[in-house]
Amino acid sequence: MQTKRAYIDGICPESELIQEAANWLRRGELVAFPTETVYGLGANALDALACAKIFAAKGRPQDNPLIVHVCSRAMADTLVDVWTAEAELCVQHFWPGPLTLILKKRSVIPDVVTAGLPYLALRMPSHPVALRLIEETGLPIAAPSANKSGKPSPTRGSHVWRDMRGKIPLILDAGACPVGVESTVLDLSGDVPMILRPGGVSRERLEDLLGEVRVDTPKENQVPKAPGMKYRHYAPQGEMIVLVGPPERIVQRIDQEIKRGHSRLKKVGILCTLESAPFLHPLLPDLLFVLGSKDRPEEVAGSLFEGLRLCDERGMDLILAEGIEETGLGAAVMNRLLKAAGQRIEYI
Repeated sequence: MQTKRAYIDGICPESELIQEAANWLRRGELVAFPTETVYGLGANALDALACAKIFAAKGRPQDNPLIVHVCSRAMADTLVDVWTAEAELCVQHFWPGPLTLILKKRSVIPDVVTAGLPYLALRMPSHPVALRLIEETGLPIAAPSANKSGKPSPTRGSHVWRDMRGKIPLILDAGACPVGVESTVLDLSGDVPMILRPGGVSRERLEDLLGEVRVDTPKENQVPKAPGMKYRHYAPQGEMIVLVGPPERIVQRIDQEIKRGHSRLKKVGILCTLESAPFLHPLLPDLLFVLGSKDRPEEVAGSLFEGLRLCDERGMDLILAEGIEETGLGAAVMNRLLKAAGQRIEYI
């Protein structure tokens, strides 16, 4: 399949490109488009055959549910069976935005979208291109991240081009996604709100609104209610270790790993904070990528997947990533780092 990469204005999207993308979606094809979190790989959420193409294009396991995107509360009402009081509050305060809600679905949603579960993962994105596309299509759009399954999520159109070229007809490229990590997934189907995946809306903000909010720990052999719960995700090709501890001890540990790696002719890459970079640069790693300041986790989140993808492009055999504090958006950053590293973390 020939893939068109169309550059689109991220603030005032060109109507002809939106119409072209909507036509593809209405015909049961896939379109990649930007959201405020990452790029999505979209299909008509009411068309089981179209949604099945998402799994084929990504190489995605069938028991990994999809998130459905809407452009209005009226559209959401056609998909949700029961709105809880907590859901109403979340919609009022966080939609449009990076918050996905798990709610009881209506039968109009095909089982392929929810992995056969009676619950739907639903959100309203805030990116102008995503909203305009859903409005023009007139349909809810099922859209996981537009990357090969398990690999770092795409935060730029160029990332989608590398992963999806030849598999889908159209990529809408609006440059970098402003948030850079996926949405928070909040399960509202039980007695207490439960975060299934940390993301762009922090636990602290949710607790300010809802009171008690728990964080789920995925269990083996359990069908996940939301993406990113069961499988290794965001993983680069090389071995990866997350390091947490005082800066001076992290520098010492990284120095040891660089020497050990180079002695075995391995290329070693480092993902670090702005504060640590001056001390790590003299160690001469093969790649030093500065994620951002540890005091501004939104910077780290915005560049995390870019750094992981760069490690792959440069052929890093070993990646050493500096952890950050797990508060606010930092919890989402650490979640993605640990998923990418296969939960390999060292406290120094």
